[in-house]
Formats: sequence, C-alpha cells, structure tokens
Amino acid sequence: MGLLDGKVIIVTGAGGGIGRQHALALAEAGSAVVVNDLGGARDGTGKSNMADETVELIKSAGGEAVANYDDVSTVDGGKRILQSGIDAFEKVDGVINNAGILRDKSFANTTEEMWDIVVKVHLKGTYCVTHAVYNHLKDRNAGGTIINTSSTSGLNGNFGQCNYGAAKAGIAGMSRCLAIEGKKYGIRVFILAPVALTRLTEDLPGFENEALKAQLDPKLISPLVVYLSSDLAAAHSGKTFYVGGGRIAEMKVVTAKGATKTADGGIWTPDEIAAQMTPGGILLPE
Repeated sequence: MGLLDGKVIIVTGAGGGIGRQHALALAEAGSAVVVNDLGGARDGTGKSNMADETVELIKSAGGEAVANYDDVSTVDGGKRILQSGIDAFEKVDGVINNAGILRDKSFANTTEEMWDIVVKVHLKGTYCVTHAVYNHLKDRNAGGTIINTSSTSGLNGNFGQCNYGAAKAGIAGMSRCLAIEGKKYGIRVFILAPVALTRLTEDLPGFENEALKAQLDPKLISPLVVYLSSDLAAAHSGKTFYVGGGRIAEMKVVTAKGATKTADGGIWTPDEIAAQMTPGGILLPE
C-alpha cells in the first residue's frame, strides 16, 4: 500500500527539475499524476514535449500518469489542466503549483515586459490552476491539498529578482488566505520555499560548487510534497516550509512585541521612535 494510493494529483511544470521529481515521488507513493508542462525554455519561450518524458518514466515504473501541455497563466488553461485529470482519472485530489520562469535583471533594468511575464506565469498561473482545482475540490466535498511554490527570493529577498520575488511573495500571501477559506471544506493549503539546483538556478552565483550541486539535488525536495499531499499533514494547513539540502524548516511571518505608547493618544514623535529602536531596527518594548 502506498501513502497516496487512490489519489490524483496535478503537478505543473513537471517536465523537468523539481516538478519532475515531485511527479515521480507522488507516483511512487501511489498517486496518479497529471504532468503539466508547456515545455518552454527557462525564460518561458518555446515549447517541447518534456511532459511526455516524465509520463514515460512514471509508466515504466508501473505508475499512472497523463501529460498536459496547457499554459498555466490563462484561466482556460487552468480549467483544461483540471479537465485532463478528470478525463483520465475521473477526479483530482490535489495540485502542486510548480511551473515558473526567470527573467532576472536589476530593478533599474527590469522592463515592463520582463515584469509582466514573470508575474503572469508565477502569480497569475498559480491563481488560474488553483481556482479551477479549488472549486473542483469544494464541489466534491472530499477535501484535498493545494501546494503552492513560493521562494526565499520572495520571503527573504534576493538581488536581481524583484519581479520574481514580488510574484513569489504574492503566492505566499494568496496561499495563507486560501488556507483560511479552505478549512471549512477540508482543503489544506501549503507553501513551499525550495532550494535546489535546476535549469532555473544552475548558472546563478553560488551554484558552481560541485559538492553544493549534489547537496541541492531536486529530489531532496519531493518527500515533503508527498507528506503534505497525504493525510499525515492534516494538522498543518497554512504553513510555509523551507526545504532543500536535506533541511526542512517552517518559515513564519513574526510580529515582534514592539513598544506601545499610551500617553498623548498613542502618537509617537520621530525622536521617541528613534530612542526605542535597536541597531537592528526593532522597536523595544517599554
């Protein structure tokens, strides 16, 4: 018996990299997989049959999978991705939104086109696929899982990735809200911040070291996805997980205690604020 026997899960951007490893791991755990990939290059241009290669790997190992080549960044594309799962397996139980592209550039040199396409694929793409799947899960009333891929670039920041970071931060915010809405329907929502060596990251600074490359194998990300897709993770909806290099850690947005002024109607002067600040910029408690 597999942990995900009887499940049907969509993985977007599953033609290679992290997405392919997710698809393979889910299939090994017993899930049927909808392998979505437009097959474009790292910057989103072009098309190929990368999804077919992943499907063949799953089938050759005895699993079930179907390929889908739709664009995640359109509402119709999201609906067709869902329909691929329904047509092949009669239902869908979850989705891992993993598809993405890069158009890195310092902010001063980021054009409107570079901004729009990255936000469209990542943030709108997550919306388009999630909206279709969420409503299917809601109508089925049998629970389900939505796992959305954010990034440390969006949660912590990174040079040259303002467009990517903005989209990834938006995905995290959307997911936290959706986890609250989905609770009444048994729909669990999780956020991933993965760190791995893929064609999106292979030429970024710091990824040249061979030992580091082995440590950041994409297959190290996917066991967490299998766990989150299972009932073992029922109590953890809404959480954000850093994962990579063998490490899994919850990431949190934390509001410090800070300082509260009661005198003068609670209105601070700039000098009073300066006096309360630490070198790290945190208001000290009174």
